[in-house]
Amino acid sequence: MSELINNRQKKLKELILSLHEGKPLAEAKQEFKQYFGTITTEEITQMEQALIKDGMKVEEIQRLCDVHAAVFDGSISDIHNIVKDYTDTPGHPVRVFKDDNDRIEKLIKEEIEPFLSQSGKSAMLMLRVAFDRLKEIDKHYARKEYLFFPHLEKKGITAPPKVMWGVDDEIRGDLKAVIELLNSVSGDENEIKTKASAAINRVRDMISKENNILIPLLKDSLTFMNWISVDAASPEIGWFLEKPNESWKKDTKKQTEGEPTLKATTGDIPFDAGALSVEQLNAMLNSLPLDLTFVDADGFVKYFTMGKERIFARPSTIIGRHVSMCHPPASVHIVEEIVESFRSGRKDNEDFWIRLGESFVYIRYFAVRNKQGKYLGTLEVTQNIKPIVELQGEKRLIEK
Repeated sequence: MSELINNRQKKLKELILSLHEGKPLAEAKQEFKQYFGTITTEEITQMEQALIKDGMKVEEIQRLCDVHAAVFDGSISDIHNIVKDYTDTPGHPVRVFKDDNDRIEKLIKEEIEPFLSQSGKSAMLMLRVAFDRLKEIDKHYARKEYLFFPHLEKKGITAPPKVMWGVDDEIRGDLKAVIELLNSVSGDENEIKTKASAAINRVRDMISKENNILIPLLKDSLTFMNWISVDAASPEIGWFLEKPNESWKKDTKKQTEGEPTLKATTGDIPFDAGALSVEQLNAMLNSLPLDLTFVDADGFVKYFTMGKERIFARPSTIIGRHVSMCHPPASVHIVEEIVESFRSGRKDNEDFWIRLGESFVYIRYFAVRNKQGKYLGTLEVTQNIKPIVELQGEKRLIEK
């Protein structure tokens, strides 16, 4: 049996590699039907992990992700025919995720497609409204990336999340480009329709991948306690257009896996200057008008503040996650270079600043070292400095 599985994996890798080398899609589909017929999400996962292990870049798999899906279309079987009934309970994260996809499909069908066949300012206005609504898909993708993927990664399933996250970012870029064209006074209608059609096709392809590959993989991999953790962290990120009508878990007092906890201690924690109780320290850090995240010397997220005004999503599921898994594939190498420069002692800090909507976000990274100079980890400090850079004149304390 193991030899048969190995042969299937070998043949599947050969088929995918031939696609990357230029084999026509029609030939690949025919060959797939001849040798496989059906395939499980587990086999797809193993194949992608093996390709990355053999040296193929994530971006290369991502580039032909839609072609891969076209080859497998209609052939993905339910893994071992196992269906965990509780995942289809109203309010369960899987059911909510599927409901999101139903709403996305409905929005495309009812609010976008009818106006792609029309012309004029009225049609373009309706498309603009619809794409502004579709942009909320970012929350759907963020739940997947920040809540689902960490649990898969902890179980050794890393390739599919990396590939899928990269495609998510491309879709975000496609939608942004369409909205910019729709907002432009001189936007060409034909160009708008072409890019809009391409964007919704990619959104639909992702719906298919989520429903037929990701969800079965999640059902087969995540435990009941994992789902409690996901459910608890979901409200912070949000949902696509609608909040679930009911909660999956009611009146539960179970501790979620991976959720940062702060146990009470006897006495204060001593510092170089003074001492604080655990309660005081936690409240003080959460009162800072900025986000702090600490990554230990091995690259794992150990802590983040929980202030009222958050710049970026920091769900509890990232505790214990490697920093390379907390960023889109396109920017991972930059993060790794920063951490390595801190670890080697070449640098002590690195700064970035970006425009994010109405905010002007200042992102600073600091090497954390002990008194002997030993590298302990990296501190990320993120702050909206727009109110600061807009300050003028003076406001003295004695004038208050």
